[in-house]
Amino acid sequence: MIYRSPVTGRPLVADTPHSLAAPGERWPVVDGIPYLRTDSEGLVAVTLDHLDAGCPGDALVALLTDQDAWWTGPATDLGELKQLVRERDTLTLRAAMGLLRMGPVADYFAHRWSDPTYLAGLALVEAHWRQPGTGFELACGIGHYLRELTARGVACVGADVVFSKCWLAKHWVAPAAEYVVFDAVALWPVEAQTFDLVACHDAFYFLPDQPRIAGLLRDAVAPGGVLAVSHLHNAAVSGGAMGPARASSEWAALFPDAVVYDERELRRALLVGDPPASTRWSDDPAIEAWSIVEADGGTARLLTGGLAMPVADAVLQPNPLLDGDTPHWPSDRYRTEYGAAATWLSDSGDAARNRRVLDLPARW
Repeated sequence: MIYRSPVTGRPLVADTPHSLAAPGERWPVVDGIPYLRTDSEGLVAVTLDHLDAGCPGDALVALLTDQDAWWTGPATDLGELKQLVRERDTLTLRAAMGLLRMGPVADYFAHRWSDPTYLAGLALVEAHWRQPGTGFELACGIGHYLRELTARGVACVGADVVFSKCWLAKHWVAPAAEYVVFDAVALWPVEAQTFDLVACHDAFYFLPDQPRIAGLLRDAVAPGGVLAVSHLHNAAVSGGAMGPARASSEWAALFPDAVVYDERELRRALLVGDPPASTRWSDDPAIEAWSIVEADGGTARLLTGGLAMPVADAVLQPNPLLDGDTPHWPSDRYRTEYGAAATWLSDSGDAARNRRVLDLPARW
């Protein structure tokens, strides 16, 4: 990857093994992850000081303290972060997230492998699979989708505004992908490049300046490629949306050329191996969220394998949310958000398809 300055757009070149630079600016690279967040000048300076002094562990601890602007959970603890850095080669993913004090977010990340929103996103991409050679995911979190894509030979770049999420992805979930930290409201350091598959899953709804970001995602798609955006909340849903939402007419204005899916249909198609049927934007209160693709005009594929199913050599394990047929929810909020749509409640499909068994990371 060739990255550009998130301030000026000029190409960044390596001036040391641990930093990228352009005239008048310099950015740290920690554990192979460029940190290009424009609203964190002080943290950038501290991290570079540690790196230049030959203290990469201290630089890593500094970046692991970072969070996004809307974080309301507890602050990290320096002692716990030092333990995390010291023991990173032996800790489980769940233990690492505990030391990062990720709270309820850790519950979602630890159990995302079977959550209905995640499966709808997999089904969306699989339905419009075009054998991509390259992929880019904005707001990639800890790399759940990137793990599936890289396992199928797609050269991926994941981007998030929080360093610790990209770092967890690199070390525990999807090590074959590249990662870069930047803020979507600034200049994009990947703006000059295009990808066969561009995605933003379960995140677009809370991003600021959505018209601009939708345009940038669209611009990143290579000719013949696919843009996939999943989990766009419906403001008209019965009981109220579980996050920032828009009316169907507003989503239609942002994605006027999209193929639109009700996420319930994506999950249904995944369970039985059908091609999903698209729908129209509407204020139907039964629709929790939509997913969309902007593609090359091809029709949806049968969901008989590919991205929506574990790779052939996967070592499958019982879903840790289940004790036989009894679910053990990590929180009441998780149960409220995902319980009714959990695919393992269905009799459709085999245990891998309905996610009674899972392909978990080695150090889950």
